[in-house]
Amino acid sequence: MPDNFIHSPIFTPVKIGPVTLRNRVIRSAAFENMAYGNKPSRDLYDYHVAVARGGVGMTTLAYASVSRSGLSFDGQLWMRPEIVPELRRITDAVHEAGAKCSIQLGHCGNMTHRATCGCMPVGASGGFNLYSPTFMRRLRRDEIDCLVEDFGKAVDLARQAGFDCVEIHAGHGYLISQFLSPYTNHRHDEYGGSLENRMRFMRRVIGCVMEHAGNDMGVLVKMNMHDGFRRGMQRKECLEVARELERLGVHAIVLSAGFVSKAPMEVMRGAMPIKTLAHYMDMRRFWWLKAMVRLFGHKIIPTVPYRDGYFLEDAKEFRAAVKLPLVYVGGLTSRKIMEEVLDSGFDALQMARALVRDTSFVNKLHTGEVERSECGHSNYCIGRMYTLEMKCHSCISNLPDNLSREVESAEKRW
Repeated sequence: MPDNFIHSPIFTPVKIGPVTLRNRVIRSAAFENMAYGNKPSRDLYDYHVAVARGGVGMTTLAYASVSRSGLSFDGQLWMRPEIVPELRRITDAVHEAGAKCSIQLGHCGNMTHRATCGCMPVGASGGFNLYSPTFMRRLRRDEIDCLVEDFGKAVDLARQAGFDCVEIHAGHGYLISQFLSPYTNHRHDEYGGSLENRMRFMRRVIGCVMEHAGNDMGVLVKMNMHDGFRRGMQRKECLEVARELERLGVHAIVLSAGFVSKAPMEVMRGAMPIKTLAHYMDMRRFWWLKAMVRLFGHKIIPTVPYRDGYFLEDAKEFRAAVKLPLVYVGGLTSRKIMEEVLDSGFDALQMARALVRDTSFVNKLHTGEVERSECGHSNYCIGRMYTLEMKCHSCISNLPDNLSREVESAEKRW
């Protein structure tokens, strides 16, 4: 290693199940919105290859649905045999750059519309989802059986496509999380009521995933440490979920928090850039929602203050409760906070916004060129990614004046 390289635990290898990463930095599964027509694109390829060349240990393709009913967006991956060759192009190029490649598998549950998912949205329970907004219906037992199998089939496709790991999304208010949370699970059968029952769908999915992953793929699970509001899951129950995942044999847990339909900024922190969010919304389909966001957005999506390492104190309780590898995510913008997290007993680090700002951030940390990311936490990339491909405002040459002012104001705040 050249003398000018920083010697830090960040840049030491780490194992996740059968997979060894060259360092402890993982590009987290932040939604790219680059899978146009629900299949890989050149933009998706270019971004993840750039992140791999930029020095991460592993990059994660985000939010791939295991079935059409689980799609939230037209730019989201949908796991099916015909996209395997294009996914293989991505994984081959990532491997050539020296990094490993993972894919996040999940199902959005009720967070969608019929026009996107091809059916009435489904969830643990029926009702109306104001956030989407849409009516949804309760999953039948036979449909639950099929979805469990869909997760297993998606793991098989991920192996064929050359992925080293899969990350199962069991947090943020998507389908597995909808079964876990008392806020969204009002069932009176074996899938509802007690925490033991509410974990049943997760338990079945993870059992199927572990069987299909075999001995050659790593399995991570993203879960909530809390839902972020009073009627959701709290710390005590989430600790039990972590212990259950350890018992089921997963190779690592990614610790997060928040609920997209109720407490979205608990996940990402800071303020949602309402002007940006409304500006990019599709006027033809959602003109009325666009108007609502402009008028009431700050009340519907309240700000949650940002600080570096904002989940660390919560995550330490989980570190004390389980022995399996834990991956920390949340506010990793400097070498100082990254090393503090590793010194606290966490095995790996996930980040997204720093790698949206600069895909070479990890290499620059390693050589000492930078000590922290230039990301100013305006969350422009988040406001944009629900409609267009994910980008940092620094990459936009013709940003409208009102959005520029919003970015500048947010960056001064945080």
